[in-house]
Amino acid sequence: MATGVSVGALLGARGAAGGLDLDLLAGAGGLDRRISLPYVQKTGLALAGYDEYLRAGRVLIFGESEIRFLEQLNAGERAQALRRLFTRDFPCVMVTMGLDGPVELSAEAERAGVPVVRTALQTPVAIARLTTILEDRMAPRETRHGVLMDILGLGVLMTGDSGIGKSECALDLIGRGHRLVADDTVEIRCRGEAILIGTCPELTRHHVEIRGLGLINVTDLFGVSATRSSKRVELIVHLERWDETREYDRLGLDVTTTDVLGINVPLVVMPVAPGRNIAMLVEVAARNHLLRSRGRHAARELVEKLERRLEQLSERDGDDLETEDL
Repeated sequence: MATGVSVGALLGARGAAGGLDLDLLAGAGGLDRRISLPYVQKTGLALAGYDEYLRAGRVLIFGESEIRFLEQLNAGERAQALRRLFTRDFPCVMVTMGLDGPVELSAEAERAGVPVVRTALQTPVAIARLTTILEDRMAPRETRHGVLMDILGLGVLMTGDSGIGKSECALDLIGRGHRLVADDTVEIRCRGEAILIGTCPELTRHHVEIRGLGLINVTDLFGVSATRSSKRVELIVHLERWDETREYDRLGLDVTTTDVLGINVPLVVMPVAPGRNIAMLVEVAARNHLLRSRGRHAARELVEKLERRLEQLSERDGDDLETEDL
């Protein structure tokens, strides 16, 4: 399977969506060349022959300084410098500021089969938007079965067996004023090194499946404020049927985590049984996680109070024993 992003894909919908508005100037035969790294390179010294640090798989940026340098060369020197440059393995050249490159640029690009694209944006803006698009497309991602909610600004992913009640719980949470991100299928991608972003497939966005009711449109029923398109995944609540033979955590001293795309995410295992208000419990789990992130840990604070109390009792008993000895 090919990795990275093809130049053709960048030139198409993804470029337009990111606000680059790219035009193809030359090298249409190389649109299948792939960008394998999201970080661009802008090394004007490569035109002067110092091309040692050009890296394969990275887009080469030509800004005003590179174009003006080429214009100062005569036609033969320009052709020679560009021919040497295009022997390096990079996917494409992006010209910024809407500049018209010299004819030798298009000619050598066609000869090498390397696309040359152009945007009207200023160079820093173009680099920032291009990097954002590439990082999004190249981010590690996976799909999980569950429901993603925005609860008090916290991204909570509810997982569990099919039919355990995740969608009904989500509907109850929406009625409490929280927001739905995705139901049944949650697409998760890793942005940066430690940020997980969850979204919903376009086809099922804003919909929830409730057994006995079928598919319902949350936006139509509760309004646009009841949904959002994406949310950072910060807590996972795993719903499972109550097992009387299992010992569940009753204190919550230790923080349990689970691996998602190589990142440890806090995990709460929530047993489901008749009479338990799962939506309320999930909301409380979210509130408790927010408190812990601010340094308030109820279970540990209670244990510390108990330890201090025991120390005080121990000291008092020791004093009483000394009095009896006297």
